[in-house]
Amino acid sequence: MPKKLHHAAYRCKDAAETVDFYVDGIGMKFAATMINHIPSTGLKAINNNVFFEMEDGSYICFFEIHGSKEPVLPVENDWAQHLALEVEDEMRAEAICARLRERGVAVEGPVVHGELASSWYCNDPSGHRIELIVKPKVPATAIWERFAATAYDDLAKWAEFKKTAV
Repeated sequence: MPKKLHHAAYRCKDAAETVDFYVDGIGMKFAATMINHIPSTGLKAINNNVFFEMEDGSYICFFEIHGSKEPVLPVENDWAQHLALEVEDEMRAEAICARLRERGVAVEGPVVHGELASSWYCNDPSGHRIELIVKPKVPATAIWERFAATAYDDLAKWAEFKKTAV
């Protein structure tokens, strides 16, 4: 099993606009810019990857790929694919949301997910759906243990549902 998330990477329309949103809007640390750095594929794409560090030392990276005709988002206005960023408490989440709203960003929430969490949702300048999530002070360990205990059974139920769904 992996130790922790190092980074998740997404495309963006404009690196400077993305830096402004995540640093001044969300409050993340701007950690790095790597220009034309693609050692894994050997491609020579003209790109700028910008990295933002979170409190736990993990990162989010965004690539602006100059001249790319590929879509930035796999599915426009997709609610399912999103980036959930955990925030320490509701006071911090509300402060971030206030900054975003002052910048003209539409923010939905809080949405209460029962005992699991409270969330606020918005889109970044490239259209990526962002969730700011606050977990309860008392860990929801028992809930997640119940989820884990039924995970394979629930997956089998989903597979059966798909066979009969129209």
